[in-house]
Amino acid sequence: MEALVASSLPSVRIREPHPTSLFAGPRSPILPPKRVTSPKLRATISSPASGVTAEPATPIEPETRSDAAGEKFDWYSQWYPVMPVCDLDKRRPHAKKVMGLDVVVWWDRNEEAWKVFDDTCPHRLAPLSEGRIDQWGRLQCVYHGWCFGGSGDCKFIPQAPPDGPPVHTFKKACVAVYPSTVQHDIVWFWPNSDPQYKDIIMKKKPPYIPELDDPSYSKLMGNREIPYGYEVLIENLMDPAHVPYAHHGIMRTQQPKNSVKADREGGRPVELSIGKLDIDGFLGKQEWGSSKFMPPCIFYAFSERPSDPGNGTAMSDGSKMTQESSAPAAKRRMALIFICIPVSPGNSRLIWTFPRNFGVWIDQLIPRWIFHVGQNLILDSDLYLLHVEERKIMEVGFSNWQKACFVPTKSDALVVGFRKWLNKYAGGQVDWRGKFSGALPATPPREQLMDRYWSHVVNCRSCNVAYKGLNALEVALQVLSVASLGIVAAAKQNALSGVARTTLVVMAVSFFVASRWLAHFVYKNFQYHDYDHAFR
Repeated sequence: MEALVASSLPSVRIREPHPTSLFAGPRSPILPPKRVTSPKLRATISSPASGVTAEPATPIEPETRSDAAGEKFDWYSQWYPVMPVCDLDKRRPHAKKVMGLDVVVWWDRNEEAWKVFDDTCPHRLAPLSEGRIDQWGRLQCVYHGWCFGGSGDCKFIPQAPPDGPPVHTFKKACVAVYPSTVQHDIVWFWPNSDPQYKDIIMKKKPPYIPELDDPSYSKLMGNREIPYGYEVLIENLMDPAHVPYAHHGIMRTQQPKNSVKADREGGRPVELSIGKLDIDGFLGKQEWGSSKFMPPCIFYAFSERPSDPGNGTAMSDGSKMTQESSAPAAKRRMALIFICIPVSPGNSRLIWTFPRNFGVWIDQLIPRWIFHVGQNLILDSDLYLLHVEERKIMEVGFSNWQKACFVPTKSDALVVGFRKWLNKYAGGQVDWRGKFSGALPATPPREQLMDRYWSHVVNCRSCNVAYKGLNALEVALQVLSVASLGIVAAAKQNALSGVARTTLVVMAVSFFVASRWLAHFVYKNFQYHDYDHAFR
């Protein structure tokens, strides 16, 4: 977690590593939640071998509170994030998948609002996301030209005779519309197109995060398609202990104090605990602050908010810091916000942002794509590990996770808490409603699995612009290299002095070397960057 933050703010050292990997995929046919005989959360459940204790001396037993018997989390009565607004182009429709539902997101300029439709034209079921926004601001299917308004109503069928029956007004000509809204600069939708949910926003709103609503905080966002599922993605982000190892050589982590390092990476005990767990998620506690799981999508860690008894914030010397003053070191606050979206079995989407009330100028000065270069490297560094891990979990069965995994230390408390919530309230896995067979997708070649272009660059406006610009610069350098050599070759014997010829040749070589270096930089940062743990 903090690994991603470290790359977004290089000048700030995070005190304690947080989960940054992602990987988990929707599961096989839904299994019934496992009965838990004790109200307390056990860190491990395993059968004792001869002469071996079944539990650690100090097992993780976060306090939990039982809710009404039979209370069940409804996966389809929740708001789901789709994409950050900053990465959506108003000029075109966008295809997305959430909870196994194919949706199209587009900007309705007539209503000045983002709309989320079922990505299916009612005519011959072609994807509307391959269409366009026409000159009247309607969503047009490019297969036969049918056009739709922001309410899903069909506005125009080119093949229908003008003097014939108004077939475009028939109910079957309409597109299914999902309730949608924008909160925290993210488009959210309700995964049920039944008309009874049209005004669901009046009864239930998307989760609220105060830092994302505070103008004094910076809040650059990023997004990436992840080739492993929702469950593994969330539990990995809740796990700070893996950071010194899975992300070694990429980020700095806090080193052990007053003790000898046990290994090169500097791993150490991490004190995590769970305070409350119910159908609405759970609260966690770590050394540098607190965390909150807000199901189904948000894992949110934050430094403790200072109390403010008056109009200003009390300082250690008794003075106050007004809102106009910059945040002193003692009052600097930041949050780590990970929004994990179930896409389909073996696939998920991550939206991340790390709001803070200090160093805001850095985000205004440095292009967003530069932060994403480091953040994507962090995501890549444990991507393959998690992809394989998910398949091993599938082999043992999701309901057997606690039996198969040995988690004896407090560093796994949040992960155990998430699995506890998943089993107790949510059926042990995402409810795909029978849309999938339960099998995970086949593992593609490593270069395809860790591809950055299709998983991030095409979906990020900043990185897409940078990618095109750097490719154009590479071509320009090659042209300059060839032009420099051409001038030397075309010039008559005495037209250029020896110094001029030498200069042009050096320039040609320099341009060529620069173009090759730039091509390598673009490939490793925008297309594919492998991570070999053995040589880190």
